[in-house]
Amino acid sequence: MERAKNILNGSLFWRALMALCACCGAQWNSSAVVQWFLHPRGWNRGASEGSVFYKLWALIRGALCWIYEKLRLDKLFAGSVFTKTWFWCTMPVVFAPLLPTMAVLGMAAVGGCSLLLSLVRDPDRRLSWAPINRYVILYAAVYLAGTLFSVNLSTSLNPGLLSVAFILFSVVLYNAVTNRSQLDALLTFMVIAAAAVSAYGILQYLFGWGYQSAAWVDSDMFSDISFRVPSTLDNPNMLGQYLILAIPVGGARLLSAQDWLRRAFYFGCCALMCVCMLLTMSRGAWLGLLFAGAVFFVLLNPRFILLAPVALAALWFLLPDTVINRFASIGNLSDASTSYRVYIWMGTLAMLKNYWLCGIGPGADAFNMVYPAYSFNGISAPHAHNLFLQIVCDAGIAALGVFIILVFVYFRMMCAAISREHDWSSRVHQIAFTAGVCGFLVQAMTDYSFYNYRVLFLFWTYLALGALCTRMRRLPEGRLLA
Repeated sequence: MERAKNILNGSLFWRALMALCACCGAQWNSSAVVQWFLHPRGWNRGASEGSVFYKLWALIRGALCWIYEKLRLDKLFAGSVFTKTWFWCTMPVVFAPLLPTMAVLGMAAVGGCSLLLSLVRDPDRRLSWAPINRYVILYAAVYLAGTLFSVNLSTSLNPGLLSVAFILFSVVLYNAVTNRSQLDALLTFMVIAAAAVSAYGILQYLFGWGYQSAAWVDSDMFSDISFRVPSTLDNPNMLGQYLILAIPVGGARLLSAQDWLRRAFYFGCCALMCVCMLLTMSRGAWLGLLFAGAVFFVLLNPRFILLAPVALAALWFLLPDTVINRFASIGNLSDASTSYRVYIWMGTLAMLKNYWLCGIGPGADAFNMVYPAYSFNGISAPHAHNLFLQIVCDAGIAALGVFIILVFVYFRMMCAAISREHDWSSRVHQIAFTAGVCGFLVQAMTDYSFYNYRVLFLFWTYLALGALCTRMRRLPEGRLLA
């Protein structure tokens, strides 16, 4: 390693390249826009406590505490397992990719009730408030309004209320984790769950288990692809969305591991997830993961950007021809899957010219009540195959505006934390959650990521966990079930 460093330092080209990088870095750090982005103001507790949401919550909590005291429920819940909020909120997050949607909803509801019980039992416990929480609540409110103004309320009500419940759970999770041990354990369990999902997906590929749809691949263009892995998410594209979020977290756990046994364990988990990602044959997911990986390494050390051409060349020689051909077909309109999406986007945009203000309401039934009148070439679809277009379809342009602001605030919060973080473990986890959401949003441009409600649930929980990682170092050590 030292010899390689000496050789590089002796190269005139390398020294010129390093000087150019140092100059660009200095210009970047001195930029007024960058400094404004990395040093947000007004994100302290005083600002949050002055918000409308916080004042409304204070009134509701005061009433609940009065009822709890008058009914003398403290004896009933003394030592009760239902006061273990972290446990009940961890269950749905860990098991979301493994269990049915309604089971996840039930566990999330128990977790929310447990947090409410803890807050009512202890009037002195303060509600934690992340910068993104107000936008999460606002987005949920706008989405609920879009549901109520649906063109078919009877079919939109269930998916709309389910989505709102899963969105709001992120605020519950943010308050359920109160110490470092709880956060570390939760992240470890999530990586184990993702590895289990990936292992099952690999077994599906080896033994031909599970449902396969003819619509998942153009058999004329990709005759060598006979199986795409859906694992427990029922769809290879949804599995790819999930793995985009999970793989960076596994990488963060690997890089922050304290001993070789843990490093070997997390390396094995990451290997399973990466192999399963390849077997999804999802081009959008591969593109999202590549983008997430680029963000991860550049934030870890900007000089890694110099290795990008080498890494891409290595992938070209190492990956199977099936994967290379599949990836190289991105943007090829002769592929039925690509042309199918393009026609859906065109039809959706034509529809939104008349429904951009309030949307048409969530759910495939509401979408198919209106979309067929605007479809191109008679293409039928259950959704817009694009997250951002579908948000407008579900709840109008206001929902998309709030979502974009929320994402901007999230990235600003994460980048601000990364820029001032000195603890290695905290910093690498902050980078992981930033990179995962970046990759997720890249794939979201080619698919409706929230079509699977468990993926929707996991996306919002990842936002909450990313916010928790911004104060990871400041959390007390504590105990798991404290």
